[in-house]
Amino acid sequence: MALIRAIIKHPILSGLLAVTIGGIVVLTLIVAFLDQIKWVLSDQFWFSNILSLAIFGGIMTAVAYCILLERKISAWIQDRYGPNRVGPLGLLQPLADGVKLLLKEDITPGHVDKALFVLAPFMMFVVALIGFAVVPWGGTFRWPWMDADATPLVAQVASIDIAVIYLLAVGSMGVYGVVLGGWASNNKYAFYGAMRAAAQMISYEIPLGLVVLTAVITVGYLLPVDHAMDCLRLEGAVAAQAPHAASWTMWVVFYHPVAALLMFIAALAEANRAPFDLAEAEQELIGGFHTEYSAMKWAMFFLGEYAHMITSSAFMVCLFWGGYHLPYCTWLSTDESALAMLCRIGVIGAKIAIFIGAYMVVRWSLPRFRFDQLMRLAWKSLVPMGLVILAAQVLIVYYGWPQWISIVVNLGVLVLAAIASLTNAMPISGRQQSLLIKEKAAREKEYELQHAGV
Repeated sequence: MALIRAIIKHPILSGLLAVTIGGIVVLTLIVAFLDQIKWVLSDQFWFSNILSLAIFGGIMTAVAYCILLERKISAWIQDRYGPNRVGPLGLLQPLADGVKLLLKEDITPGHVDKALFVLAPFMMFVVALIGFAVVPWGGTFRWPWMDADATPLVAQVASIDIAVIYLLAVGSMGVYGVVLGGWASNNKYAFYGAMRAAAQMISYEIPLGLVVLTAVITVGYLLPVDHAMDCLRLEGAVAAQAPHAASWTMWVVFYHPVAALLMFIAALAEANRAPFDLAEAEQELIGGFHTEYSAMKWAMFFLGEYAHMITSSAFMVCLFWGGYHLPYCTWLSTDESALAMLCRIGVIGAKIAIFIGAYMVVRWSLPRFRFDQLMRLAWKSLVPMGLVILAAQVLIVYYGWPQWISIVVNLGVLVLAAIASLTNAMPISGRQQSLLIKEKAAREKEYELQHAGV
């Protein structure tokens, strides 16, 4: 009994004991219900439901550790340590943050619209999480116990004909949570942040739609004629970029590099990430749209932001970066074993992780734009460039020209944009000029008042 009490009191030994007992129980259940488990995993309906739960758990874990990763990357860029106290290398910091937010006092100010105030963070969080359903995570496969002539399973929660439109719609709905939160707070700073988010979303949805349409048309052109209508399915976009004899140019990004860059910029703006985080500019709006929020309601906004980053990264990977394909690796694309499926999930997960890292490096490297600069970038730069690239791709498809012409068009658009920027660049904007004129007039008036009696 003394030994048992000592083990229970010891945190490491008690943890190992709990894991061992849990593992034995799970293995016993698997052995006892092995045939039923095989049947459930071999049915597409039940497998999709299990996959959705597994991906949901993976995304929630990834969101927690993305926050830790961002703090580590910011520390590395700023030449400091970052979180390193809670657990080995600070790996338990997300757990500590979660417990802290759960135990914090949840304050709802008396002057807010309580129903919408509570609804806003949950709406943003839920909307950010429902986009992963249409992402093709692992392609088609068969379990080892399935017959060779059995219909293969698809490692995807839902396969719909308008997956691209669905993701665009879901991504744009995230701003509703921001606007509701800012308006329901009954706070002018929060309301300013909400209006900025709405204006930003309207502006950057247009170039995003243009480049997504460019990618969809390109995918339809690359697919075989009998599968051209699959261009609106994300699995169709991934299939169009499958490796062949010389596969580097099969990824859409190699045909439209500038369009891929525009999509990344628009995704930054849609997720309210720096340098486009004008909706929560601390120097101007205290905390922006979430000024009045605290505890878990405050945390839900940022959990939704990171979940949106993961979903938008998966969207970009599937449209422009080959999905789960790798150049010259035909085994990964054609093999239908469970091992190949797991490898494909690993590949698309690694590509998403690279984009998440890019999001974070951009945030801690570039200064925040002013709001007029943000609008000018969208309407005077991204929209014209997206229109030219889309028009060129339409002409390529209409006249049956070779697809490599799009590379020339993209490089030409980039060169013309650089020339226009250099020739039309102004050292200060009109807004700053007006401020300088007012400041000069105020100084002259002050000088006149001071010397009026001389």
